[in-house]
This record gives sequence, C-alpha cells and structure tokens, in this order.
Amino acid sequence: MKKIISILLVLGLPFSSFAEEDFELKDCKKHESSHPEKAKKFLMCLDSNINLLERHRQTWITKLLLDTKKYQSDTGNTQILPIMERALRNQEEYMEDSCRWRYLLDMPNATRSATAYKNCKIAFLKAHIIELKSSKVLKEDLNI
Repeated sequence: MKKIISILLVLGLPFSSFAEEDFELKDCKKHESSHPEKAKKFLMCLDSNINLLERHRQTWITKLLLDTKKYQSDTGNTQILPIMERALRNQEEYMEDSCRWRYLLDMPNATRSATAYKNCKIAFLKAHIIELKSSKVLKEDLNI
C-alpha cells in the first residue's frame, strides 16, 4: 500500500481519486453449493471479495491517517491521531470477534461456518468503508 501511495505522489496523481476508485465484487452466488468440492470455488470467490474490500478499506484508512497527520501538523492538535488509531484497532478486533462467533455458531459444518464468517466479514468491511468515506465530510468541515 505504501508503494502505491508513493508512486501516486511521485507521479503527481491525487491520492483521493485513487481512494474513491470504484470497484466491483465478484458474484459468488453462482458457485454456491453444499458439496465440499464445489463449495471450494464459492469460498475462494468470497476470499477474493474480502481481499478486494480489505485493500479498498486500507486505502481509505491510509488517506484518513495522512489527512489527520497533516491536520495535526497544521494545527498542533495531537489528540486526534492516537484516538483514531485506537478506534481503528478496536474496529478490527470487533469485526473479527463478531464474525468468529458466527463461525462457531454453525460448527461442526465447516463449509457453512466458513460461509457465515466470510459473509459477515464482507458485510463489516462494506460498512466500515462507508463509514471511512463519510469522514470526508468531517475533513471538509475542518478544512483539511
């Protein structure tokens, strides 16, 4: 991720346009099956969607942290960044624990458990990306 940001900055491309890049998730429903061999494709498809969402989420987190560091250097307000970093860590732990109990709920069926976990993770990642994007409004209010 840091390489991508560095390349964008060197090329003079705006980071915000990269962060707002549209992306499409794969339609995994066509691979959904209870048969273990066929379920593998379905779970791999869900994994690819999770990876895509994780990258997109990390882009927004990086942008928000960079904007906050700039705001901190401009204003001298050093309180925001540590709280933001703690909130991001807590969000990650909450997401993991919330999806983990859904996984355990469907045990001993490993395929159903993995599907529940991955769908939970996708839902949380989508919601967190929306939340991170909404912080853009706050930054405009603060003139960041």
